[in-house]
Amino acid sequence: MLPTFLFSAALLTSSSIAQFVPTPTDLITKVGYYNQHVRYKEVPEGICELTPGVKSFSGYVNAPLTVWINGGPGSSSMIGLFEELGPCSINADGEVVNNPYAWNNVSNMLFIDHPAQVGFSYSKPVSAYVDSSSGSIVTLPDATCPDYATGSCGTFSYPNETDTANSTQGAAPSMWKTLQGFMGAFPQYSRNEFNFATESYGGHYGPVFNEYIETQNALIRKGQLPGAHHISLSTVLIGNGWYDPLIQYQAYYNFTVSPGNTYDYSPYNQSIQSQVYNALYGAGNCYDQTIYCYKSGINSICAAADNFCANNVEAVLDNIPGRDEYDIRELAPDPFPYGYWRAYLNSEKVQKALGAFVNYTSDGGNTVYNAFVNTGDDDRESGTIEACRALVSQGVYVVQFAGDADYNCNWLGGQAVAEEIDAPGYCNAGYVDMKTSDHITHGQVKQSANFAFARIYESGHEVPFYQPLAALELFERGIGRKDIATGKYDVRRGYITKGTAESTFREGNGTVQFDVLPDDAIYNTTLNAPNPTGNATTKAKRDAHGWKPTRSMQSPMKRRSLGAKPV
Repeated sequence: MLPTFLFSAALLTSSSIAQFVPTPTDLITKVGYYNQHVRYKEVPEGICELTPGVKSFSGYVNAPLTVWINGGPGSSSMIGLFEELGPCSINADGEVVNNPYAWNNVSNMLFIDHPAQVGFSYSKPVSAYVDSSSGSIVTLPDATCPDYATGSCGTFSYPNETDTANSTQGAAPSMWKTLQGFMGAFPQYSRNEFNFATESYGGHYGPVFNEYIETQNALIRKGQLPGAHHISLSTVLIGNGWYDPLIQYQAYYNFTVSPGNTYDYSPYNQSIQSQVYNALYGAGNCYDQTIYCYKSGINSICAAADNFCANNVEAVLDNIPGRDEYDIRELAPDPFPYGYWRAYLNSEKVQKALGAFVNYTSDGGNTVYNAFVNTGDDDRESGTIEACRALVSQGVYVVQFAGDADYNCNWLGGQAVAEEIDAPGYCNAGYVDMKTSDHITHGQVKQSANFAFARIYESGHEVPFYQPLAALELFERGIGRKDIATGKYDVRRGYITKGTAESTFREGNGTVQFDVLPDDAIYNTTLNAPNPTGNATTKAKRDAHGWKPTRSMQSPMKRRSLGAKPV
């Protein structure tokens, strides 16, 4: 296996295990490219990676480097590391479990929490507590936990919206500077191609951040950024991305009503279908408000549009049938993917091993999330379509993939975005089966040269959790510049898929759950469903117990990440 890095390495936890974090004294400091300072330490074996010797910072100079970033905005990349594609997961007993499908089987991996105040990243560490009702971080005068503290006391990032980004474009420069610092401090990992993988709100981050990287590369070539390093961008992979709100808010109706999802599950009666249609297309409603946002660019208009669309179009699935937005097959609260790693990251042992300055939170007091809400960034297209098109024209391999059980950033919307990008030759391509080493068809892909869109069957929002083998092989093919369907053909040689105009496979409702699953349910990737259990709770019982969406699920802007799920 190849090394895994956690840089400026979230959901707020209501657990009382947090503690005040002493300032680490064993960090190594280096100056990277563009005078960016980097502080780091080598993480001891057994914290996550279980393969002896893998943490060495020597060797592997011929391997590619891939950055992973989660979405949100304001969700920690530890979601990707521990729930999806990192070298380990954490079980219910808090034990480290090896992940045989980890992406560092084929690439050096760098997990970055971004923007500042997400996860273990911070702007200024302060003594504080997390208010149990609001999720807000409340500062304290010193490292003493008072009686009036209603939640976890500890060391957290000072929750100041002016100390973080408030838009996709605003977050791009700091991402580029982070990469400059890392590549300068670890030049052995920056001599070859660079890949960027992301999901969810990464539909905004991926295109915009990487087009910014290419813009900076152009300035470097002109000698206008002395001391900066040219980043050899090769591949951008985006899972279940949120790209274009105008397209994807409409896709909520498409996925639930017409033409519907491929699980043969209709969550709404005729009255609710009409309600959603009107909320979407009625005069002055979601579609019109989003158009107003696009035309005006005014923060308040975009924020109001997103508030309306999220509450009246998107959240209907949460509020009426009580389904999980990230996997329509499950009722909420959904125990998948597992979240046991959150407590693990707040243990003193792990904090010391990582050299953490603060306790782990997904988005310190929702600071990043609120900053993006205030600019209405979620309701802006933000140039994502144009950026994807530009990356393709520059020779970057752009791979979009989507689990087809996800509603939040569903594959019908992603497919429409792919058509809007209109990469050269894509309109003449067709869907073909994605063939993997287990000889099971896990999805279909439509591809022309260095642009591909893949639909992954029986998968929720986090594809590497539900379909780990397919996700790993898709990733390996992408960074190897091979076709996604077979991994045999170089995409730079005029490759195009010849198949059906539409992906028509239907799973049916055999894996759709009609009971609420127990907290300790186990997902079986062979069955594409939970292991059989007799402890499920009916929806009626769930409602009687008073389950309601969490504050973050009810907030004006839904997070494009599992960071918004109840825990």
